Amino acid sequence: MAVLDGEDEVAGLCSDLIRIDSTNAGDNAGPGERAAAEYVAGKLAEVGLEPRILESDDRRANVIARIPGEDSSRDALLLHGHLDVVPFDADDWTRHPLSGEIADGCVWGRGAVDMKNMDAMILAVVRQRLSEGRRPPRDVVLAFTADEESGGAYGAQWLVENHKDLFDGCTEAIGEVGGFSVSLDEARRLYLIETAEKGIAWMRLTAHGRAGHGSMLNTKNAITELAEAVGRIGRYEWPVRLTQTVKTFLAEMSEALALELDLDDVEATMVKLGPLARMIGATLRNTANPTMLGGGYKANVIPQTATAYVDGRFLPGYEDEFFQTIDELLGPNVTREFVYHDIALETGFDGPLVRAMADALLAEDPGAVAVPYTLSGGTDLKAFSQLGMRGFGFAPLRLPADLDFSGMFHGVDERVPVDSLRFGVRVLDRFLDGC
Repeated sequence: MAVLDGEDEVAGLCSDLIRIDSTNAGDNAGPGERAAAEYVAGKLAEVGLEPRILESDDRRANVIARIPGEDSSRDALLLHGHLDVVPFDADDWTRHPLSGEIADGCVWGRGAVDMKNMDAMILAVVRQRLSEGRRPPRDVVLAFTADEESGGAYGAQWLVENHKDLFDGCTEAIGEVGGFSVSLDEARRLYLIETAEKGIAWMRLTAHGRAGHGSMLNTKNAITELAEAVGRIGRYEWPVRLTQTVKTFLAEMSEALALELDLDDVEATMVKLGPLARMIGATLRNTANPTMLGGGYKANVIPQTATAYVDGRFLPGYEDEFFQTIDELLGPNVTREFVYHDIALETGFDGPLVRAMADALLAEDPGAVAVPYTLSGGTDLKAFSQLGMRGFGFAPLRLPADLDFSGMFHGVDERVPVDSLRFGVRVLDRFLDGC
């Protein structure tokens, strides 16, 4: 087998994956992940692995492979990435989102940030190591999943429920939305490692009233009831709740910036984070954002019911408070039901795996400072945690100081610098040596 160079391969792998349409609109009617899964499985098979493609439904495909380690008696490590991407409007983009074009030093397209970049880095480093005959210190399970963007019912959750034996021995997991840099100055960069995720509560609200003619008096108008409840929820100012992860992040950031941290006014500190403030600011409190409204079918008819949708996110340890507050804001004539509900997660920023991540970053970037943070969204880690895994977001990228990376998640003109991908391959390689 010819020796492969992961740094040379990674941009091409990322570009190839982006060109494969795996859009997931949440309706199970899209192209699915089968083509992307076959591509990944082929690249793994070329270096001697025996990947399995597992379909949860027509074209909803997942890829699983295991790399034997030098000491298979040790607990195994899971590296996971999802193959689906969110929809897009190509007219809004500078370059077509399925072009995978490499231009201006970046790979462009839907998934360049979320998360075909990490899929490519995993493939690149695994292919290089196996072509060189280098095994990891312990078994490593690779999982490339379907449906992460819609909760994982056809992906990670399905795998956990139907094929948990494929993850035997896995006690720790590494996935997306972490390990990327935020520049403090020319010499120093924070690398945010995800150690916590907010819980998810997508809710359908229904107001019940009395149907009638639009010209008549009606004191039980469902649309009025719904609009008032949505307004209360949308305008509610949730109190700051500092979890352990957020406290650690704030302390590390304040030390790095030589700032005095006032825990009674943490939002003043957030302002100094620039574009990252939006992402980190959402982890200071629970949130509930109305996202959809519907009701009625004719201008002169008062409907009996009206509906709205709310995207709720709750911090680890604050789920009960979240729902108690929501129910108070709803009022007596509006009910709620889940469209999707998932747990919050939090783990400590300590242990050998954390040291391996920090050491790998520091070896490639002497100005690196690894810090934990809470993700305001959710990942497949929620599903894998059900098997007892302790998980982290670690997709290492050293980014240009002026690139609003966090702002490109699900945004337009998604792109990732080629140099950042090459950096990620080197870091992941060192990390696997030390894991």
